[in-house]
Amino acid sequence: MYWHDGEWSAEPRAILGLSNNSFWMGNSVFDGARAYEGVMPDLDRHCERLLRSAKHMLMRPTMGAKHLSAICREGVAKFDPEAELYIRPMFYARGGFLLPDPDTTECAVVIHRVALPRASFSACSAPFRRPCPDMAPTQAKASCLYPLSQHALHYAHQKGFDNALLCNANGDVVEFATCNIMIVKGSTVYTPEPDGSFLAGITRARVMGLLRDAGIEVIECRMQWQDVLDADEIFSTGNFGKVLPAHRVNDRHYEHGPIAKLAHELYRTFAHDMSPAAATA
Repeated sequence: MYWHDGEWSAEPRAILGLSNNSFWMGNSVFDGARAYEGVMPDLDRHCERLLRSAKHMLMRPTMGAKHLSAICREGVAKFDPEAELYIRPMFYARGGFLLPDPDTTECAVVIHRVALPRASFSACSAPFRRPCPDMAPTQAKASCLYPLSQHALHYAHQKGFDNALLCNANGDVVEFATCNIMIVKGSTVYTPEPDGSFLAGITRARVMGLLRDAGIEVIECRMQWQDVLDADEIFSTGNFGKVLPAHRVNDRHYEHGPIAKLAHELYRTFAHDMSPAAATA
């Protein structure tokens, strides 16, 4: 389903043309949320982040987060309650030349069926670096940042892996190409500390909080390659797949261990136990 200018349609409509700023400048922003098994965890947080992204990219959001969340819920209601959906609200600018004209900011929402991945995944090191915040608009979930992820994924797929593990400009491990990384050593979880080069995700923050509430120590740190290779478990957090175990990084193989399983169950319980009003608070 597609929403634009107050209307839903089952088929996409042309809303940008060759002369529109976001089409050729690549400054559109989006966010991703999920609906599955009748829940929409942290939808409001995703909408709030989208507004921050739009402002960071010099646009002026045309509505507040609550209004946007209501539109997303309206669209989800058009599907079967158990459908596994990807919810993608966006802001873009129609006018402007090098700079976007903030008064021409528009919103669109896309909701389509995408199954939740359930299998473990493999990853390899890739020769790409996440940019520093003074090199790219890394504080926004901006479309212009994603070609780097595309190149990293293509590199990984060419080598027979599912995903790629990326470093920052200093050589610290910061994330997978499409999601955040957490590693386990003993009974402690480690994850890269936010340094401005990667998006410290909403699902990442939620899982960290759930693990800490369950008595698991979670430490944000500067992560090195040796830390990854020495880990007992590795798992990812992200909106698309939520919590997924990694079974291989380069030539190192990992078991689907107890902490990764706990993180998955804690997140699933969180998503299902919340009331409709609180489910995205």
